[in-house]
Amino acid sequence: MSFQIRHIATIALLALLGGCMSRGIPLAEGQFEALDARELLVKSATAHGIEAFRQIGDINVSYSGEWYGLVTRIQPGLIDPGFRRDSQERIILKALPLVAQRHDGPQGSKQVIRTRDAVEVFYNGVASRDKEAVAAAALVADAYRLFLTGPFYFLENNLSLQMAADEGVEGRPCRTIVAVRRPGHGLSAEDRYQLFIDDENHLLRRVRFTMEGLDSTKGAIAEVDFFDHKTVAGVTWPTRFFERLRKPIPGLPVHDWQMTGLDVNRGLLESDISGKAFSEKAEAPAKALSSP
Repeated sequence: MSFQIRHIATIALLALLGGCMSRGIPLAEGQFEALDARELLVKSATAHGIEAFRQIGDINVSYSGEWYGLVTRIQPGLIDPGFRRDSQERIILKALPLVAQRHDGPQGSKQVIRTRDAVEVFYNGVASRDKEAVAAAALVADAYRLFLTGPFYFLENNLSLQMAADEGVEGRPCRTIVAVRRPGHGLSAEDRYQLFIDDENHLLRRVRFTMEGLDSTKGAIAEVDFFDHKTVAGVTWPTRFFERLRKPIPGLPVHDWQMTGLDVNRGLLESDISGKAFSEKAEAPAKALSSP
């Protein structure tokens, strides 16, 4: 695929004309985990380094990327382009998890603290009470943890886990799993996900998902592709990400971003990342990734 998709108007027009061909996410049949789906998920988690991941207490990661013009006009609250261009993210695992993100953009900084039960948002140090901003921040924080941790995210708390039809990703044959989670990501009561797992090496290549946690995205389906995997601290992580819509405008490019830094096990405490700014221990940028 080409990451430099620039002819958005043409793509959008073709997508609208071909909308009847859009693939959604298959519906799950009942509330159970099928054995073959669980086995495939465990294979993927093993390929990504689940045993090493279980030894990690905190993750420190940085991202940089580009938003595509049309989507910033369709979903300005979710995209928040004035603040979300580059970001530093801190995740404390071990029975929490706790996610904190500092986004930077042309209008300043945005700090997000996401716990299992709550979310706080600060714009340039000032707490936001805007309901859309809070719901969007919760959706983004949970989604980025999903994108980063891939199959690990689905090892627990599924309402349903079942096999679906095989489907290739960029020429690589994949087997797919449909997961239903309640609650979903963000403030959603429930979301559905389709995981595309490489048939050869079992790496997660794509996740397709609903976005029910925000009023303006209800009914929408998006997907993120994962590329350029690197092994850090015994875990194989994706370092390049590309997001597009499936509904309501099939194929519309949304976001092209890359991981620029990653380190683990700083020994972060909840107090290091739960305020409107990082502590000194958390503030240091994530360690820059080496070139391939």
